[in-house]
Amino acid sequence: MKTGGQLIVDALEANGTDRIYCVPGESYLAVLDALHDSTIRTIVCRQEGGAAMMADCHGRLTGKPGICFVTRGPGATNASAGIHIAMQDSIPLILFIGQVASHAKQREAFQEVDYVRFFGDIAKWVVEIDDASRIPEFVTRAFAVATSGRPGPVVISLPEDMLTSVVDAPAALAYTSVETSPAEAELDRIEALLNAAKRPIAILGGTRWDFQAVQEITRIAEAWSLPVGCSFRRQMLFDHLHPNYAGDVGIGINPKLATAIKQADLVLLIGGRMGEMPSSDYTLLKSPYPDQTLVHVHADASELGRVYRPTLAINASPAAFVQAFARRRGPAAPGWAAETAKLHAAYLDWSTPPETGPGPVQMGPIMTYLETVLPDDAILTNGAGNYATWVHRFHRSRRFGTQAAPTSGSMGYGTPAAVAAKELFPDRTVVAFAGDGCFLMNGQEFATAVQYDLPIIVIVVNNGIYGTIRMHQEREYPGRVVATDLKNPDFAALARAYGGHGETVEKTADFAPAFERARASGKPAIIEIRLDPEAITPTRTMTQIRDKV
Repeated sequence: MKTGGQLIVDALEANGTDRIYCVPGESYLAVLDALHDSTIRTIVCRQEGGAAMMADCHGRLTGKPGICFVTRGPGATNASAGIHIAMQDSIPLILFIGQVASHAKQREAFQEVDYVRFFGDIAKWVVEIDDASRIPEFVTRAFAVATSGRPGPVVISLPEDMLTSVVDAPAALAYTSVETSPAEAELDRIEALLNAAKRPIAILGGTRWDFQAVQEITRIAEAWSLPVGCSFRRQMLFDHLHPNYAGDVGIGINPKLATAIKQADLVLLIGGRMGEMPSSDYTLLKSPYPDQTLVHVHADASELGRVYRPTLAINASPAAFVQAFARRRGPAAPGWAAETAKLHAAYLDWSTPPETGPGPVQMGPIMTYLETVLPDDAILTNGAGNYATWVHRFHRSRRFGTQAAPTSGSMGYGTPAAVAAKELFPDRTVVAFAGDGCFLMNGQEFATAVQYDLPIIVIVVNNGIYGTIRMHQEREYPGRVVATDLKNPDFAALARAYGGHGETVEKTADFAPAFERARASGKPAIIEIRLDPEAITPTRTMTQIRDKV
């Protein structure tokens, strides 16, 4: 006989959970009490949105569901930002929410929300457990749903009285993972299509990749001399300095790569959905009928034919597909090998930072410096904003498992993600990038880094504006600035107030010694870069955008 709270923790342990991220609440005190005697590590966060983003980063970097606990009402609604990220980014995550007691439901009780309705469009599955004896069943099913097909978030509502009730329930068993693999006939068809192609290209995206799968796709690219692009914020799927790498297929794509995709006669899309951002608003691949022959490989059958009608649809996870196709050997000297080399050269040129720009701080040399000092296994995180262009365009990713950034374009992600990444991998360098607006959306999770002695380095690019919105505003309504100016705190002083290390960079030469001092401090650190708002993109100033130069 056990309480519902004990059964929740037992089911998590049975399914391999080693840590959770939470903001405590009275609605799930029975679970917190059961965690007291558990081997599961409990990471207490400062806001539910940050906790959910940490769980997302956990799922993103491990492939296993990140587990988050929040309280009812405002706790749950705060966490919804992280659930939306996990849904759009196909990340396995399970959110547990304390709910009002059963006798109070449907009365608009204190902090009551109907979670099935609230989360219905931004989660894979939402369920409320009314009977504690069914906890093992529902939790195990949640792990299966979160990880199968196209991964995503599951939300479980836990009525308070259900958690304290004492019941006899079966011991929870671990979920069974579901794999989908290509048929030999499908592999034969791809081989024939590649042999007939004149201008093929592979685009990698989505989730359900692992280290071995990344090695396999590299061997495939080498065997077929294929140019390989990585979808938006999935750059860690291919070594950027490999001669077959053609660049990232996302916002601000290299025009030469965009032209190559449009002119390709065969696109091999593995794992990704090729949504609005990577497809450049559905112009690289036209929807619903692409100009190119499209081979679409995806783990979820419902995604095949959903946006694009493929020539060949293969229902398989990326890992299973590349493992199978790696056994097929390409021609010794394919006719497109020279084009692959040209695309890689174009990428190297595109990803070389500019040395100059407006103002006393130049982001180009800063990125060049970071490329020389960051180890290949360093984990880089970021949220959203124009500052992220410097990371995505100029950081040359070398290894799998080194990137955590939302394809959904959510601000405030970088700092909580860095906390989770450093807690998961304490021996690796973790650097978060944030704009001033982005940092202040979840910057309080820097306190979590201090509490758990996690020496992350947060680089805050402070230009005193909501940069992306100001850029669009100046382009569409020149000179009519409203609602985009920011008056910011001293971010270095803020870091010290939290108990961390703070640095301020006001000219380019300040950055390298500031970074070294931050790293040597052994504390969580914030490096504030005071960037001229004119330096809105690597190649255009705000004035040029406003004047349409």
